[in-house]
Amino acid sequence: TNPNQPYDMKEVLNQVLDDGEMFELMADYAPNIVIGLSRMNGSTVGVVANQPKVLAGCLDIDASVKAARFVRFCDSFNIPLITFVDVPGFLPGVGQEHGGIIRHGAKLLYAYAEATVPKLTVITRKAYGGAYDVMASKHLRADVNLAWPTAEVAVMGAKGAAEIIYRGSQDIEAKTAEYEDKFANPMVAAQLGYVDAVMHPRDTRARLCKELKFLEGKQQSRPARKHGNLPL
Repeated sequence: TNPNQPYDMKEVLNQVLDDGEMFELMADYAPNIVIGLSRMNGSTVGVVANQPKVLAGCLDIDASVKAARFVRFCDSFNIPLITFVDVPGFLPGVGQEHGGIIRHGAKLLYAYAEATVPKLTVITRKAYGGAYDVMASKHLRADVNLAWPTAEVAVMGAKGAAEIIYRGSQDIEAKTAEYEDKFANPMVAAQLGYVDAVMHPRDTRARLCKELKFLEGKQQSRPARKHGNLPL
């Protein structure tokens, strides 16, 4: 499969959620991320998913704020969160930098880190750099992180990484292929404990239902404090 081929994440969601249905929120705002309410085995869940069909699924300011607000909404009403990840990074550009992409991206990171509801993550393809971190990664205390065999958990894409690591090399294509063989799969992340299991896409629904059932009574103690300091 071509890792740069766009696809509609909503078609993936339709195969996983109860009756293939989701009540999508803010569909026309920041369409590069999808948020909505649905059910898994009859239980209400909140869904956050990158949309590779729009801006290749990159996170920008609007998408970060949209998702962060929804994550906090779900945590407020004790709704478990399922996150589908296919993100090549934060959207580059002077406009994004001047608009405060780091600060706004931190809102999503904070929202996931602070949420105490069950958090399940499925990496379908790309999971690059800081954008991978903020999308309910194991580093943000997600409960279960699953990956498809097509997942790539890395700092950046193979070509860009090889050009930096092997700068000046006469055979950059061979080095790129070498990097792809090593990192263009979820196995290294699984060995390091950042991914709990690599599964076939057809098993996604059954595995998520099983994990949600297991996490039904999740209790997480929190520090005795008035509130955290959200990066506004």
